[in-house]
Amino acid sequence: MKQNKFTAKNIFTALMGVFLVGVGVSFNNCAGLGNDPIGIVYDGIRNITGMNAQQLGTASNVVNLALVVVLWFVGRRYISLGTLIYFLPYGVFVDFGAFLYRHLAVSEGLASRIGFSAAGCLLLYLGVAFYIAVDIGVDPFSAVVLVLRDVSKKEYRIVKVIFDIAMIVLGTVLGGRLGVVTVATALTAGPVIQYFTGLVRKYWLKTEK
Repeated sequence: MKQNKFTAKNIFTALMGVFLVGVGVSFNNCAGLGNDPIGIVYDGIRNITGMNAQQLGTASNVVNLALVVVLWFVGRRYISLGTLIYFLPYGVFVDFGAFLYRHLAVSEGLASRIGFSAAGCLLLYLGVAFYIAVDIGVDPFSAVVLVLRDVSKKEYRIVKVIFDIAMIVLGTVLGGRLGVVTVATALTAGPVIQYFTGLVRKYWLKTEK
C-alpha cells in the first residue's frame, strides 16, 4: 500500500518551511544588502509592474503562480497539493517577515542589517530544506531546479548554483536589488540546503532517502 505523505507532521513541517522561507526572503529584502537569487526575481517583477516595496509578497505570488502553470507541462511530478500548501500562504509570510523586521530591527546600522541578512539566509536555507525533505510537492522554484537536475543528471548542489546565477542575472535586469547577499547565497545555497535536507530527514522526520 502506498504510504500517505500528507500526514499532520508532514503538512506542519511543510508550512513551517514556507514560513521560514517567507521570513528569510523578507529579512534580506528589508536589510537592503541584496536579495537572494529568488528574492531578486520577486523584487524585479515588483519593480517592472510598478508595485511598491510593501507589495513584495504579492509579486512573489504572481511569479509562483506563473511557474506552477509552466511546471504543469514540464515537471508535473513535482507538483501536488503540497505545492499549493507552499505558494498560497507564501505572500502572507513574506509580509509578516517585513512586519517582524520593522519591530525587531533596533537600528538601521550596518551591523544590524548584516545580522538580519545572515538570519534571513539561514532561515531561507532551512525552510527550503524542510520543504524538500517532506517530499509532498516542492515550491515552484525548487521544482524547476529539480527538473533541471533530472535533465542534466548532475547533483542538486551543482544545478542549484548555476540556476541561482541565472536568476541573479534575470532579477538584476528586471531591476531587483543586487548586493553582497545575492552573491553569497548564490555560492552557498545549494550545498547548505543539501546538507540541511539530510539533517531534517535524519533528525526531524526520522527517515533516510
